[in-house]
Amino acid sequence: MSTPDFDLYRLTDDHDALRHAVRQVAEAKIAPHAADVDAQPRYPQEAHDALVAADFFAPHVAEEYDGVGADALATCLVIEEVARVCASSSLIPAVNKLGSMPLILGGDDDLKRRYLTPLARGEGGFSYGLSERDAGSDTAAMKTRAKADGDDWVLNGQKSWITNAGVSEFYTVLAVTDPEGARGNNVSAFIVEKTDEGFTFGEKEKKLGIKGSPTRELLFDNVRIPGDRMIGEPGTGLKLALRTLDHTRVTIGAQAVGIAQGALDFAVGYVKERKQFGKHIADFQGIQFMLADMAMKLEVARQMVYVAAAKSERDDADLGFFGAAAKCYASDVAMEITTDAVQLLGGYGYTQDFPVERMMRDAKITQIYEGTNQVQRIVMARSVLNR
Repeated sequence: MSTPDFDLYRLTDDHDALRHAVRQVAEAKIAPHAADVDAQPRYPQEAHDALVAADFFAPHVAEEYDGVGADALATCLVIEEVARVCASSSLIPAVNKLGSMPLILGGDDDLKRRYLTPLARGEGGFSYGLSERDAGSDTAAMKTRAKADGDDWVLNGQKSWITNAGVSEFYTVLAVTDPEGARGNNVSAFIVEKTDEGFTFGEKEKKLGIKGSPTRELLFDNVRIPGDRMIGEPGTGLKLALRTLDHTRVTIGAQAVGIAQGALDFAVGYVKERKQFGKHIADFQGIQFMLADMAMKLEVARQMVYVAAAKSERDDADLGFFGAAAKCYASDVAMEITTDAVQLLGGYGYTQDFPVERMMRDAKITQIYEGTNQVQRIVMARSVLNR
């Protein structure tokens, strides 16, 4: 870990203006559909269209590829503000960054131009295929194989828990290309297109939360991939995938902050209106203590996420620790705050007539995906022990 730096990030006027713009879009075009998206469940097409129209679909893509070139902190602000009203919808910009980050980190300019340009224009989303049925935290144990055949590669296997599978047009897929090679150094990254022959999807998972974001398996049956769709050099895929997660765990922290903020905002409004024993329940000290703790922990989480975002933008050497810490702390806090929000609403909080029960269900996944919080603690401990 590096020497403490007290100028790790600074929100600019542009960042403040961006937050305001995203909040306007989120409240006008996304929030009105959030409950229905969860209840159906269905993909949040209204949010998709609104994000494309406002250039928030994949804000991280550089200007040279027709993107808006948002920095890592600005991208987190987009995700946070969308998650404040609908966690499922916030996965659209979040997963577009996750899926395309290996290409940004390791692809050549021709490959970037071919796939980042349509992503920036909103012509197709980008998903990320790393986990498998028996290779979750132990990613190096993957069984998906890509075998060389002339200038092409033939892909066989499956990937599990893939966010926005079936909706995205493009997929970064990790596969073993040298079965006899050293573990972890025998995996390569490929871009698979939705229309590739032999590429299909499993049934949609029935989930506790983020019900508007489809989660499905990717199935590969002799899928022929042109050689120029490999990202980087053979054998570098797993390193690229893990480096990607260092950057994108920060965005999950931002999502968690947004969910928690939405729950706190709603709970505050409720306790200021609800009366018991002749007074608003916000006047009771016990309620005030709960709100103070919720707000305090949320602000700590937000600061951790923004610091990690600044480190992501600079690609600092200690990003691994800070990304893991921000994701871990923010998601734990989101689970706590949403649970407390349900408690503050009492019996109403337990019903689907109010959004906090949905927010509580949505918050849970932030402790699990892009590495469970137990794995995040392993990442942090390694950084501490290797100082």
